[in-house]
Amino acid sequence: MKKCWVIYNGSLTSDKFRDQAELLRDAAIRAGVEGTLKKNYEVLMALNETLEERPDFVVFLDKDILLATFLKNAGIPVFNDPEVIETCDNKAKQYIQLAKSNIAMPETIIAPKVYPNFTIEGSGYYEKVLEKLGLPMIIKEGHGSFGMKVYLIETEEEFFAKVDELRGVDYVFQQFIATSRGRDIRVNIVGGEVVAAMYRYSETDFRANITNGGVASVIELTSEQKELAIRAAEAVGAEFAGVDLLFGENEAPLVCEVNAAAHIRNIYNVTGINVADRMISYILGKLG
Repeated sequence: MKKCWVIYNGSLTSDKFRDQAELLRDAAIRAGVEGTLKKNYEVLMALNETLEERPDFVVFLDKDILLATFLKNAGIPVFNDPEVIETCDNKAKQYIQLAKSNIAMPETIIAPKVYPNFTIEGSGYYEKVLEKLGLPMIIKEGHGSFGMKVYLIETEEEFFAKVDELRGVDYVFQQFIATSRGRDIRVNIVGGEVVAAMYRYSETDFRANITNGGVASVIELTSEQKELAIRAAEAVGAEFAGVDLLFGENEAPLVCEVNAAAHIRNIYNVTGINVADRMISYILGKLG
């Protein structure tokens, strides 16, 4: 019998992280695999020792990239690959990869590195960004989940206050897609195929995330939406992905972002599709 570890972060207190891991573990058991939940700190990364207990594969639901790399270097197949997790975990890095593959997305400018004790205010750089993107615009920190650390900037005062606050942080400036205000689509991809999708909307926030109070319903994707979501996952190398799509001009889809460890409980509740079963099935098919 094959063995798998489902790894999640043990320092996070919200039940949703353990719930996500349990969905994957239970799917593994249904597929005849011995599934074990592991908190990231339950695997000792002792670099001068051989890993004694080892599974046949790991479903990695955390952002502990060092642990994922450690397990990969030990010869254990890790899903998603650590490089994919790292790319998706930093939105600035992710957008660079999406642009490389000509993925349709809002106009995006990567903020330059500015050390915390210094500033480039007065250089003319920020004025150039304002001129190019206009207001309102989105400022998005590189690291952030569930719609957090994403800011709708509506005035120059807000703009200069936020860039001053974010010295030392990776972030991006992004065109605000007014036609998609408070609504988006989450598409779950497994192995280059669309498995499930839901429409999310909020009447109280510019973000549609359910965590921020958004609600969701089933949606039938257009062929254009399907193709773009699949291409976006491929652009960052993700075998499993939650791709968020925005509604551009004339409803043309744009990629908002790609999540390498997308939560699957809400899409299960909305669509009745348990993405975990498809993920385990894909891994077993790949490993043979």
